Amino acid sequence: MRICFWGDIASAINGNTKGGGQLQIALIAKLLAQSGHDVVILDHETDSDYNTSEGIRIVKIKGWDDGFKMIRTFTHRLPQLYRSLIDAKADIYYCRIRDFRHILAFWASRKCGGKFVLGIASDLDVADFNTRWKYTYTVHLHSMWDLVNGILSEVVYPFLLKKADMVLVQHEGQRISLEGKGLASTIQYNLLNCENLPDGSDESHNEFVYIGSLDKRKGFRELVSLIKMAPLYKYKIVGQPRDKTAALLFQELKTFDNVELLGRLSHSETLLVLSGARALISTSRWEGFPNIFLEAWALGIPVLSMYVDPGGIVEMNKLGFVAKGDYKKMLTAMSETSYSEEFKVKSVNYVKSHHAINSERISGLDCLFRNILGND
Repeated sequence: MRICFWGDIASAINGNTKGGGQLQIALIAKLLAQSGHDVVILDHETDSDYNTSEGIRIVKIKGWDDGFKMIRTFTHRLPQLYRSLIDAKADIYYCRIRDFRHILAFWASRKCGGKFVLGIASDLDVADFNTRWKYTYTVHLHSMWDLVNGILSEVVYPFLLKKADMVLVQHEGQRISLEGKGLASTIQYNLLNCENLPDGSDESHNEFVYIGSLDKRKGFRELVSLIKMAPLYKYKIVGQPRDKTAALLFQELKTFDNVELLGRLSHSETLLVLSGARALISTSRWEGFPNIFLEAWALGIPVLSMYVDPGGIVEMNKLGFVAKGDYKKMLTAMSETSYSEEFKVKSVNYVKSHHAINSERISGLDCLFRNILGND
């Protein structure tokens, strides 16, 4: 069975992850290749065609940077992407991360007699327009492309949700949201490769750690407010500002003796910081199923979330605390939270049962994609 993915994915395959969505696509692609499927990734950022050690074919989308900048999306990029998708002649075209160009993969699937699978990458993908406007478009409209992609995605994405042969969601909350719109979906939990995780057993576990982009959607302003309310704790912040307000707050935090600003770190460096944390703090209002939550639990670190609880999993499995926007409750949870081996056993077992890559999970993913084609 041939399965086609497209996007800036090759870097994630090679260990240089640019985002959670790309990481999950890379993991899925690797596992499907491991199961013996012919996996093709069409990538516009790679320099050349090549095969990975897992047997994945990386194919460069030719002519991506040809043409004039203001119009080449329509004169060169869209036609070249569509040709590449057709040339892949895949049985399944898998798309993830909100983008109007996924409609080309849908059209290619119909032309080639294949199936189209749409993966949900964020709760915002299944939210209403007003919510996306507040937490996406007012935050990330930094260029004309962001505006064009946003407008066209609002038209295309509802169509793809209805026409996809299968919609894969990350947790029960997303499934219920789509069900309320009369749309069926299947839960496919985010995957986590637990190999080579750092051992934080010798760390002090004194600091609260925040990891992620520093902007409005991720709740950076709320994080700064929390730090000001609890000045006696120590904090480590991994990430860089992504808007003007965050840049000003970042500069303000530089004057705080109890805050260590680490900037952008490699994935391995980030996990090392996380492994020594007292807890991971999340102030984001909207996520999908954050990979950093899984990594924290795999390291035995509790998650203290101001808003996000994917599918109610944090509260249901007692993997930390969700304040539901209440600062007082968040501060109480911070005072009552500490690293413990007992919690580590519980959180690691949760990750192993639902997210860790193992033979059972590889087999399940293989069966899921075979069933899309109606194959046993």
